[in-house]
Amino acid sequence: MDFDKKMMQLTDQFADWWKKGFEIPKMTKELYPYNELFTPIRINSTIIKNRVVMAPMGNISMCDETGKPNEKMLKYFEERARGGVGLITTGLVPVSFGIDKSLIEKGELSYFPRIDRTRTVFAPWRDLAAMCHAYGSTLFIQLTPGLGRVGNPQCLTNQFKFPRSASFNPNWYMSTVPCLRLSDLSLKRIIKNVGQGAADAKACNIDGVYLHGHEGYLLEQMTNPAFNRRKIGRYANYENFGLDMVREIRKRVGDDYPIMYRIDLSLVLNETYKEKMNTVPSLKKFKNGRTVADTLRYMKNLVEAGVDMFDIDLGCYDNWWLPHPPSSMPSGCYLGVAEIVKRFFVDYDVRSNKGLPVPVVAVGKLGYPDLAEKALRENKCDMVMLGRPLLADAEWCNKAYSGRVEEIRPCIGCQEACLNEFVEGGHPQCAVNPRTAFEEEYTREIPKAEKKKYVAVIGAGPAGVVAAETLIKRGHSVDLYEKGEIGGNLVPGSKAQIKYEVKNYLDYLKKTVENLKKNENFEFIKSTAVAENLKAKSYDAILVATGTVQSKPKVEGIDSDNVVFATDVLNNPKLVKDAQNIVVIGGGVVGAETAYFLKYELDKDVKVVEMGKYIMNGACTANRGHIIHYLEEAGVELLNCTKLVSIDGHRVNVLQNTHKNVPDPYVTWHPILPENVENPLDILTKIGEDYKERTLFSDMVVLATGVVPSPMLYYDCVKLHAAKEIYNIGDSFKGARVFEAVRSAYRCAVNL
Repeated sequence: MDFDKKMMQLTDQFADWWKKGFEIPKMTKELYPYNELFTPIRINSTIIKNRVVMAPMGNISMCDETGKPNEKMLKYFEERARGGVGLITTGLVPVSFGIDKSLIEKGELSYFPRIDRTRTVFAPWRDLAAMCHAYGSTLFIQLTPGLGRVGNPQCLTNQFKFPRSASFNPNWYMSTVPCLRLSDLSLKRIIKNVGQGAADAKACNIDGVYLHGHEGYLLEQMTNPAFNRRKIGRYANYENFGLDMVREIRKRVGDDYPIMYRIDLSLVLNETYKEKMNTVPSLKKFKNGRTVADTLRYMKNLVEAGVDMFDIDLGCYDNWWLPHPPSSMPSGCYLGVAEIVKRFFVDYDVRSNKGLPVPVVAVGKLGYPDLAEKALRENKCDMVMLGRPLLADAEWCNKAYSGRVEEIRPCIGCQEACLNEFVEGGHPQCAVNPRTAFEEEYTREIPKAEKKKYVAVIGAGPAGVVAAETLIKRGHSVDLYEKGEIGGNLVPGSKAQIKYEVKNYLDYLKKTVENLKKNENFEFIKSTAVAENLKAKSYDAILVATGTVQSKPKVEGIDSDNVVFATDVLNNPKLVKDAQNIVVIGGGVVGAETAYFLKYELDKDVKVVEMGKYIMNGACTANRGHIIHYLEEAGVELLNCTKLVSIDGHRVNVLQNTHKNVPDPYVTWHPILPENVENPLDILTKIGEDYKERTLFSDMVVLATGVVPSPMLYYDCVKLHAAKEIYNIGDSFKGARVFEAVRSAYRCAVNL
């Protein structure tokens, strides 16, 4: 088989995947009971109770500043163990402090959990192991040799030290910052540190060690010729660093301790960027990555050195949507990748040092019980790894085992709370589960209110439904008002094929309301709420969750018949049935995803006009990367730094800044830096003004120019003293995402 041709075919499918054989899953239970999912498996000398692995979701800022895991982190993992997970893996735990300069913040502090510091950090690791064991869950610690070129380059300004890598590689966040080459001596120290970390983990009663060897982190950088271009020394052979590390671990922990390794079958950079690999300076060096055949051979050698199991994905930071498949990617996207490895192990009789078959763990949006069970039944993998689904619902395993699949709260793939939040400086959370990473504060059982109150909740979007459900569980009496459809902006936001996970969550919210209707203390009122009427009903409290209203720019022709809102097009695609050339005004998330819908589902010719520097600014790097990459592949023109001037019939008049420093809107191999981060070496990229008039010809203009909060009902209620307690939550307080809406609604309701 030409594996690398298969990688090309696979990545090409990730644009309009619903046309290429990928199914759109739902929370069904057609394959219940899930006998394969809940069958034990032996790894080395350890028996894991079922086939579900919790993915290593980075535990950034879930520790104190010395790296000691805190109560937040412990309770977060305990919740998933109690939820029935077979194997829990921690987020990455670095062991190369002092060598990898990107790990340390000002004041010699770090936001990573540590096991290498002193014995003072051992106690919480022992506590965590005991917590997991109490529920029959196995615990592996994920050790990383370091971050290398994907680490925080601010070490250059904080410590006046350059980040380090396998060779002279550009930093991913700031390509103008070079990473210096690690010496062989430093690499041998790291290997010793990993061995010590594994020995310490074993002493802390942690059940196994898990090596972080994918996605372009330092272990990947050393073991992939794309990043390791060393010509001399032991580690010029790209396999040696990983093999030496595994041998060192085996020496320190013995033969009976499980070792797991995460690896990507291919970076698929050449397949992703094609000719750009020859023209983009920061990609040119990375053309000669491991082939699939190279990776399979390396994996076989890793097994001989002592590895017991693998989980497999694709990609790296430079095509970040692949190792972190977002909402717009298909579920089960890497089952074919896992199957390649599994077949290779069978064909070549690859067995662990215990003489056991080497389990292959499948990854990639497998959070649907039927999909996961089918993958196991069809022998595509031996275990399934769930990350975000277990953040969305810690009880995923218990609910699947008992057949309560319809009760599983689905992940929406937004990656705003679990991933983007810690990139921006927070800690991992979940957009749809307000308790995630707050388990130490919010108990599993919602506490009953000391005094029953009569509460009005206005608006049945995510904030309103979450608030109403929480209030009912607290014992209050609730009237939920909604003039339109349940779900609010999620209704149009769920229409495109790439938004199928939002559709599943929307269905979940609707089921929640239907279940609430069975409660005698709940009433669903299909009506517009008016402050005077609310006051007349003598509510004790009013929670206003009235969401947002569409905004439009004040330009000539904006009210023309051929101008419509993106939400209207998504709800009713017939509006653009007779239009072929469409201009989308606004290149935020809604605008870009609407352009994707228009191009890939309706086969329209599309241009996107965005006034700001970047397309989809503020979205998670993985989510924006997938959309932008395939918009470019489809020929959709993205015009950033471009102002809408007027609309005159079929003529859309704009001013486009053509200054040489205007960012390339199609760049997906670097992230957008947070606004509070300054690049000290990027001093020549100030954008000047070189505006040129341009006319775009269009049959229809679709507006995606944002929304503004709609708080007028709240202010009316406050002015009328409509209740003793009045709160403004969700989008009507601050036009936001599901993440902020759900979080604010739950916190308000659980304390009312």
